[in-house]
Amino acid sequence: MSEAAAEWRSRATRAVLVRRAALLAKARAFFAARGVLEVDTPLVVNSAVTDVHIESAAVQLGGAAGVRYLHTSPEYAMKRLLAGGSGDIYQICHVVRGFEVSRLHNPEFTLIEWYRTSLPCAALMQELEALVRELLEARARGRASEQLSYRDAFLRELALDPLEASLAELAHAAARAGYRSGGTAERDELLEFLMATLIGPKLGRDALTFIHGYPASQAALARLDPRDPRTALRFELYCEGVELANGFEELTSHAEQRARFERDREERSRLGLPVPAVDERLLAALAAGLPACSGVALGFDRVLMLALGVSRIDEVLSFPQETA
Repeated sequence: MSEAAAEWRSRATRAVLVRRAALLAKARAFFAARGVLEVDTPLVVNSAVTDVHIESAAVQLGGAAGVRYLHTSPEYAMKRLLAGGSGDIYQICHVVRGFEVSRLHNPEFTLIEWYRTSLPCAALMQELEALVRELLEARARGRASEQLSYRDAFLRELALDPLEASLAELAHAAARAGYRSGGTAERDELLEFLMATLIGPKLGRDALTFIHGYPASQAALARLDPRDPRTALRFELYCEGVELANGFEELTSHAEQRARFERDREERSRLGLPVPAVDERLLAALAAGLPACSGVALGFDRVLMLALGVSRIDEVLSFPQETA
């Protein structure tokens, strides 16, 4: 049988399918035991995201005027539910992001995303760790837990202070690691390159490693830390050099969120990327009153990779993008 003719067949073995189903059942039981409500939000949405690092896939629906988009995260819709009084909620869903194909990336993947009202980042990190330990099972047994600030991670691995180092110092470190820019690199471009190539792959080798206190310029939808406004109440979780989750103590100010969206749009324009309109429905929900909450998105397929001891995301997907 030719390779093309065989593409109807799933790559995932029955053992992978059974393990996936078992871990998803564990996740649902985890949230049920904590009284967190499972919700469902649309896959097709009216607004693209403005985030410079994420590309929304556009779709044209027959009989519908205008362009729609496949959601890159259920975050905006879930925050609208929170503003409407849903209380603590979670969702397990497929999301789609353009230009994401690598050992750890597939354009379509599964997220477990949840929001806890009146819960600060520190408590949400503890809950995230508890869930990941349950899902990783034996792979997490005996593994320590580590919390490290973004600043300390840079100091430990590169002897660079990401909050104080000059642009020239960051550019020099990035160039030594192979960074090439056609023009003048922005500070966050350099920091993100250094994190992705030199720091992230070293994290979580002997522990579940939380990185917290990201620069304020990388706050996205997180609140700034009132104790140090140079940093945001944002964290990520790493295991075996793989980023598993990204979480925030959520920004509730609609005015500040609009300002951040506009800065994203300006940066997209500078980079020659599509510049979508801001999501007015989300901003209206924030204006109506988003309760104090923290939220986190966990890449389920990456957790499954680690649980099974495989190195590529396509080894745990029934149909990777090239055969979907």
